[in-house]
Amino acid sequence: MAPVNPAHAWLTHARLGMFVHWGLYSLAARHEWVMSREFTPLADYERYATHFEADRYDPRAWAKAAKAAGMEYVVLTTKHHEGFCLWDSALTDYKATNTPFGRDAVAEFVEAVRAEGLRVGFYHSLIDWHHPDFTIDALHPRRDDADLVEQNAGRDMARYREYLHGQVRELLTGYGQIDYLFFDFSYPDGRDHHADLAGKGAADWDSANLLAMVRELQPGIIVNDRLGIPGDLITPEQYQPDGPMERDGVPVVWEACQTLNGSWGYDRDNDDYKSPDLLVRMLIDGVAKDGNLLLNVGPTGRGDLDPRAIESLAGIGAWMDTHARSIRGAGATDLTPPPDARYTRAGDRLYLHLFTWPFGHVQLPGLAGKVTYAQFLHDASEVAYSEIDPDQAGWNTTPDGPAPGTLTLTLPVRRPDVAVPVVELFLGPTA
Repeated sequence: MAPVNPAHAWLTHARLGMFVHWGLYSLAARHEWVMSREFTPLADYERYATHFEADRYDPRAWAKAAKAAGMEYVVLTTKHHEGFCLWDSALTDYKATNTPFGRDAVAEFVEAVRAEGLRVGFYHSLIDWHHPDFTIDALHPRRDDADLVEQNAGRDMARYREYLHGQVRELLTGYGQIDYLFFDFSYPDGRDHHADLAGKGAADWDSANLLAMVRELQPGIIVNDRLGIPGDLITPEQYQPDGPMERDGVPVVWEACQTLNGSWGYDRDNDDYKSPDLLVRMLIDGVAKDGNLLLNVGPTGRGDLDPRAIESLAGIGAWMDTHARSIRGAGATDLTPPPDARYTRAGDRLYLHLFTWPFGHVQLPGLAGKVTYAQFLHDASEVAYSEIDPDQAGWNTTPDGPAPGTLTLTLPVRRPDVAVPVVELFLGPTA
């Protein structure tokens, strides 16, 4: 397992958190990158701010849904690439308090999350397509303009850096203890579709000094790896790693950032939703590889959670309600699970997650003589097991003996009615 800073141990214990992408793009309702994708002029995009009423914004409902789903921390986009700020920043007028909504959404979010006993996280974009000094690059909405060079001539990244650092300082001094800061993101090599335009990385953000300031203001905070310099954890996005993650051969703390439907912000016409069962399997798969899952929701422009998101969270919560101890506080093990299954382990308890339901028996290599008791986790009903003679010859209804050292579980024909059945194995001192 990866070494963990004791101040950060809560994260790897929690294993599951909620990501919330919410901003002006929620009104456009067609992906959080809509400004870049559609090359929207700034004046046209700013009209969303005049219609940002968010009359149904209720972060208490978000926090309660997160807690009911078994999540232990919530991360909110304080500012996305569009540059719009959800708090009352003294450094810009492009903020929630200057809209019909008229309130500090971040303050209300922090209060609501803490009231549910959850950890508070902020997402903050290093990118800002609204700021007049942020130079036009390969991702900027104005990247195809004929007068791009002339537009950039008047821009000064040094002034933007001062703004960026100042806003991070505001966020980390105005809301008490912040547990997690998710910066997004560095792209020094630009993008393939605009190879002639440089990207931005650590030097553009002055990442070393930015990170030093963060740690000075919030000594116990967890910071991700997207400043272009090492952080406290690795954040793979939209894929599941093949195994426990390493850097230069050394295990690292990691967290998979995943969406419900491929979009981070509210995307009204995107119906490519993952089923709750698939989301549960993704969570298990990550924990079995010693990682976390940060699962995103994109509230609507009025501030509601999408009904489809509510359904997904409820599905995860139903499973977590009876299976949380195979996730929370659990991690990877060196033991090899049977096909179509995953192991997680917490102390002397090994959890067998059965992604497909076998007929009659399941063979567990290497566990003979190491298990003292077995039960289904959802209802604590005993699961019978035996150690079959490896030399047993198969004949009619008698199977061949399994490989030496194999423990055989006897399962009911009827699959338990849960998203993923889990057998809890109590290990003896030799395991």
